Amino acid sequence: MTEEAHMQMNEPEVHFGADASAARRATGPVILDLKNISLSFGGVKALTDISFDVRQHEIRAIIGPNGAGKSSMLNVINGVYRPQQGQIVYRGEIRKNMDCYAAAKSGIARTFQNIALFKGMTVLDNIMTGRNLKMKSNFLMQALYWGPARREEIAHRIKAEEIIDFLEIQAIRKTPVGRLPYGLQKRVELGRALAAEPEILLLDEPMAGMNVEEKQDMCRFILDVNDQFGTTIVLIEHDMGVVMDISDRVVVLDYGKKIGDGTPDEVRSNQDVINAYLGVGC
Repeated sequence: MTEEAHMQMNEPEVHFGADASAARRATGPVILDLKNISLSFGGVKALTDISFDVRQHEIRAIIGPNGAGKSSMLNVINGVYRPQQGQIVYRGEIRKNMDCYAAAKSGIARTFQNIALFKGMTVLDNIMTGRNLKMKSNFLMQALYWGPARREEIAHRIKAEEIIDFLEIQAIRKTPVGRLPYGLQKRVELGRALAAEPEILLLDEPMAGMNVEEKQDMCRFILDVNDQFGTTIVLIEHDMGVVMDISDRVVVLDYGKKIGDGTPDEVRSNQDVINAYLGVGC
């Protein structure tokens, strides 16, 4: 057994204020169904024959060791990559050749493992960029800031302010995001994704690099987004305490293949998953 694995097994479990939340959450029908997805880059197989579904209103976690294909799977879902094999069914319709723009228009929003904000813009302006797909005024009307364009921007600004209140970042709304600490930047990126009013929210390691207090805050916001907005959430996360506390179901990838799928308790007791994380020589 490696020293790192030994430490993980003996660390006290940290809970994130989500006791039994997954058990109480009512999920709906399948909203996203991925069937036999395979993705290759030249001779490198990133994903091999992976199938799983996502139910409406659930929190669905994707976990696995580094290089397992987790981010590649999110990129397939939101149209960054197009798989060579397999089928994606979204809201009952087979999705063909969907790019990022079409995915966003259809109700899929995304945050990234590496923060992708406009560092010189304020928190409010960054969140406002998430409303772009909702704006109907043409470029000329927006440039003149006249009539319908002015009324539209005011309406969108009200929505952005509601998200700022929801995420409890009123005090930094006029601060350029480049001046903010890492944890707050992650919260702003979540706000920008929420501004698009997504039906499915994809979160790529939303708690990476955070301390315990910041993780607790982010967990609370994710659960509130799911509960209050009814947003379906698919997240990648390495912190097993977070995953087991807040997820309804977990799919486990290893070297681009699915090795586990089920409730947190089912995945926790899956020997293939244990081997992938701790090594078969334990």
